[in-house]
Amino acid sequence: MLSFFWLRCLLKMVKGNIIVPEDILSFCCNGLQSSTSPPRPREPEEREEAPGAMASPSPAPNPTEVQMSQLVLPCHTNHRGELSTGQLLKWIDTAACLSAERHAGCPCVTASMDDIYFEHTISVGQVVNIKAKVNRAFNSSMEVGIQVSYEDLCSGKHCSICKAYATFVAQGPLGSKVRLKPLTPQTEEEKIEYSIAAERRRMRLVHKDTLKDLLTHSPQETELETRDGSGAVPAERTRVESVELVLPPHANHQGNTFGGQIMAWMENVATIAASRLCHAHPTLRAIEMFHFRGPSQVGDRLVLKAIVNNSFKNSMEVGVCAEAYDQEMSVSRRHINSAFMTFVVLDQEGQPRTLPMVAPEPGDGERRYREASARKKIRLDRKYVVSCKQTEVPLSVPWDQSNKVYLSYNNVSALKMLVAKANWVLAREKEKVRMYTLEEDKFLSFRIEISVCIPAGRAFSLLSNLRRRHEWDSHYVSAELVQKVDDDDMIYHVVSQKLRNENKAQDFVILASRRKPCSKGDPYVVAFRSVTLPTHPATAEFTRGETLCSGFCIWPESEEMSKVAYYNQAMPGYLNYVTTNVAGLSSDICSTFKACEKFLLKNKDDLISQLQDF
Repeated sequence: MLSFFWLRCLLKMVKGNIIVPEDILSFCCNGLQSSTSPPRPREPEEREEAPGAMASPSPAPNPTEVQMSQLVLPCHTNHRGELSTGQLLKWIDTAACLSAERHAGCPCVTASMDDIYFEHTISVGQVVNIKAKVNRAFNSSMEVGIQVSYEDLCSGKHCSICKAYATFVAQGPLGSKVRLKPLTPQTEEEKIEYSIAAERRRMRLVHKDTLKDLLTHSPQETELETRDGSGAVPAERTRVESVELVLPPHANHQGNTFGGQIMAWMENVATIAASRLCHAHPTLRAIEMFHFRGPSQVGDRLVLKAIVNNSFKNSMEVGVCAEAYDQEMSVSRRHINSAFMTFVVLDQEGQPRTLPMVAPEPGDGERRYREASARKKIRLDRKYVVSCKQTEVPLSVPWDQSNKVYLSYNNVSALKMLVAKANWVLAREKEKVRMYTLEEDKFLSFRIEISVCIPAGRAFSLLSNLRRRHEWDSHYVSAELVQKVDDDDMIYHVVSQKLRNENKAQDFVILASRRKPCSKGDPYVVAFRSVTLPTHPATAEFTRGETLCSGFCIWPESEEMSKVAYYNQAMPGYLNYVTTNVAGLSSDICSTFKACEKFLLKNKDDLISQLQDF
């Protein structure tokens, strides 16, 4: 009756020559159209579509794709008004499980989750967008890729939060395994993910062996780094234990506890442990790859334990485990899961603060302390080796007379761009040698610097001559000058020592470009990059190596003092050596740079060597 009332009013208005706005007339006519009368066509509106807005529906190329959008409400946030990481983990696990069940056609459970790196925090009022799809199905397990971003509804800004890979297992009646149908990738992106999924699976299977091997072959350095103004905090003070009762809202339709819910509880106790070390509110930056060892059901009591294993310069690792027992305590506690989480404490500018040191307990505490360093190295390896596709690794550029100016410019500008990066983080300091790292999308770069009592110009002359590098760098066997391009550019054939697990020595063809300061405040620059020469092709005698961007920058601090810094954008074959030093499992880089200091001091007044340099 109400619809007919408005229709009669509309007709009276038209008969009385009352002008009705077209939008109102169109709304009424379209809203009251009969089933036999098509709506009057309207002119399309010209309006700008907000980034990320839903376009016209189109079939997803991957039938397993699931999209979830969640508005962040105050009940989802912490005291800072930021989305709780535990809540985000629950949403990630739910979306990934729905994607897995789309492919399997039956219930699925979370088996493992790869490393997760959280790039940004999410504030209340913003929208979390999660996209999950199956990358590859194996016999009874499948890998699900998850992409998480946030959307600011006021500004329209979109930003990536994290990318994760989860493994799910399909379960039939009574928990029996289900053989999965194969997945056929369609798009280029899906084919790449499908191919790499097999390598990631192999990495998961050897994860424990990798840690054991690293600990076996690494020297046991027990020396603690010196940090001004901070004393060691006993690890026992950070210990946390809490219990949770699994209720029906915490479980899936099979009665098994959601993996995301367990992860959220684990994140909660880990945050408390981290807070007890730093006496501040920490921010979760990464979660180590972990495996669920068994299921938990409604009615179980989950005991969650956490403790800080190790504190690095600007981050700390918290170990946390979950154990389950039933009401009757008829059986001993079941180990459900163990995870390792990396926290930082941010200052007002959003930069990581220096953290107190941890004094590990004798026995198991010392073991956890050392394992935390090994895991840090493994995380760096996985983050920068696995994510770096071989098709994207740049090859050595052929050098000839036509492009020598461009290559020299590219060589120096690449090093200067690396030097100008703002996000360098102090990773280690030993014997006045400071080691910094820079984590980017697909590369791990490092910087080593020290102050030396030598004029900057003299240090520049000594370090730009690769033929003398073997005098202080034990990794260099020889460096032959192949071609002098001009006074500032030389091409060398370098032979280095054998790498671990390699049967042959490495050789490089390197373009060395040097620049004196253009104005006051500029450093002396010596840049290195790989090139190819027809006269020096790769041979069976050596393994041909590459360097993408490396070199020295030397700043004069006074007439007799200089700050010498070496930069290197580590290539995949060199990462194992770098990350071992970053994690504190080796001091080889620091020792090499101390040898460089001795070389500079020994030769700073040698007039004969000055005439021979470069």
